[in-house]
Amino acid sequence: MDSLVNRSENVNLSLLTYVCFTFVGYFIIGLSLSVLPIFINKNLGFSLVVAGLVISLQYVSTFFLRAYSGKIIDGKGPKPAVLFSMVSFSLTGIFLIIAYYFKLSPLLSLTFLVITRLLTGCAEGMIGASPINWAIMAVGEKHTAKIISYNGVACYGALAIGASLGVTIEQEFSLYGIGVLSIILGILGFLFAKTKENKTNTNPQETQSFWKVLGKVAPFGVCLALGGIGFASISTFITLYYNHFHWNNGALCLSVFGGLFVAGRLVFSNVINNYGGIKVAIACLLVETIGLLIIAFASNSQMALVGAGVTGLGFSLIFPALGVVAIKSVSPSSQGSALAGYGLFIDLSLGVAGPLIGGVADIYGMSYIFPFSAAMVFIGLGLAYLLKRKSSL
Repeated sequence: MDSLVNRSENVNLSLLTYVCFTFVGYFIIGLSLSVLPIFINKNLGFSLVVAGLVISLQYVSTFFLRAYSGKIIDGKGPKPAVLFSMVSFSLTGIFLIIAYYFKLSPLLSLTFLVITRLLTGCAEGMIGASPINWAIMAVGEKHTAKIISYNGVACYGALAIGASLGVTIEQEFSLYGIGVLSIILGILGFLFAKTKENKTNTNPQETQSFWKVLGKVAPFGVCLALGGIGFASISTFITLYYNHFHWNNGALCLSVFGGLFVAGRLVFSNVINNYGGIKVAIACLLVETIGLLIIAFASNSQMALVGAGVTGLGFSLIFPALGVVAIKSVSPSSQGSALAGYGLFIDLSLGVAGPLIGGVADIYGMSYIFPFSAAMVFIGLGLAYLLKRKSSL
C-alpha cells in the first residue's frame, strides 16, 4: 500500500516538473493581459478597437504556430519547443520595455507592442502542447487525463495570478517592471528546461502530417469548441450582464466559475480513466448546459452566481476528457500534432465567441446571451453523444 502511495506521489511530482513550464508561460502572458489595453488607450491615445486588435494578434500567431509545434514535438521531441517558447517569452519582455520607452511616440510604441503580441502568440503556440507531451512521455500514457487536468489548472491559474499581479506591478514599476519580470522568468524557464532530458518518439517515421491528424481529432475538437462558448460567455460578458439587470458583484461570478473549474479538475480528474473520456464529456456538457440555463433564467444575482459555479464545474473536465480520446485516435508518434490540432479548437472558440455572442446581444438583447450559449453547448452535447454511439458500433 505504501509503495503505491509513494509511486503516485512520485508521478505527481514528476509531472509537475513539466507542467510548471505551462505555469511560467501563461503567468507571463497574464502579466500584461490586463494592463496593455489601458496603456494603448490611455497612454498612447488609440481607440479601444485598436487596443483589442493588438491584443488579438497573439491568437493569430498562436493559431499558425500550433501546427509547427506539433511537427517539432513529433519529430524532435518537446524539449526544443519548450526552449523556443521560453526564449520568445523573454523577447516579449525586451520589446515591452522598448515600447514603454517610446511611449511619447505613440505609433512607434504601438509597433513594438504589435511585435510583443506576435512573439507572445508564438511562445504560446509552442508551449501549448509541449509540457503535456513531455510529461506523457516521461510518466506514461495511463496518466494522460491527470496530466491534461493539471496542465489546465496551471494554465488558468497562472493567467489569473499573472493578470492580478500585473496590475500591481504596472502601478508600482510601470510596463518596465512587467518587461523585466518577463525576461527573468523566461530565462529561468529556459535554464530549467535545459536540465531535463528530452523525450522523442520511438518511431518518428510513422508520424502523420498535421492536417491528416487534424482531421482525426476534429470531431472531438468541435465538441470542445462548442463547450468553450459557455466559458467565453461568462468570461467576456458576465459583468455587462450583471450591469444590464442592475445587479452588483458581477466579477464575483468569474471567481466562482474559476474556483469550481479548478476544483473539478483536481477532485474529479480520475473519473476519466474510470468511465472513459466520451462519457465524462457528455456529463460535463450536460452540467455546463444546466449552469448556463440557471444564469439565463436567474431572477437575482445569487441565482446567477450558482449558475456560474455549475458552469465552471461542467466545463472543468471537457478539455481533458475529449483530449484523452483525441490522442487515442492517432498513433503515439503523432500525439504532439494531435494535441496541437485539438488545442486549435479552443483558440477558435474563444476567438469567435466574443463577436458572435456580442452580435446576439446587439440584435436580440443582452438577455439572450446565455440562452444562446446554452444552446451551443447543448449542440456539443448532442455531437458528443453521436460520437459515443459511433464508437460503440
